[in-house]
Amino acid sequence: MSTRDSPVSEIMTSPIKTVEGDLTIADAADELTDHHIGSLLVAAERDGGERIEGIVTETDVVASVARGTDPDTSVADVMSSPVVTARPTDSIGQAGRRMAKNGVKKLPITENGDLVGIVTTTDLAHFATRS
Repeated sequence: MSTRDSPVSEIMTSPIKTVEGDLTIADAADELTDHHIGSLLVAAERDGGERIEGIVTETDVVASVARGTDPDTSVADVMSSPVVTARPTDSIGQAGRRMAKNGVKKLPITENGDLVGIVTTTDLAHFATRS
């Protein structure tokens, strides 16, 4: 059974959906809907791994539409960057504190700069209810 001191890798989702920065906001909305997810990590292949460039959330897409942003605008223009991350060996408690401190609901997990998973507030809530 996992505890707050267990590694965050025990509750992270992997693999995760990534997109390239030239994806349009309209296509990002489709991806979010089609995959029933709340965020897309914008990543690029580098040195044999995926490196995070930013994150686009449902809120980012909705805010862009509300501001009248052209739906053909690339996600690179609306993504949040830099992205707050954690390591797979960080504890679940550390991950939760990092998310709270930085006001984020999605926490990509990286190892040596490469994307390996993601933890969300939903993951933390599920963990809390079963501990």
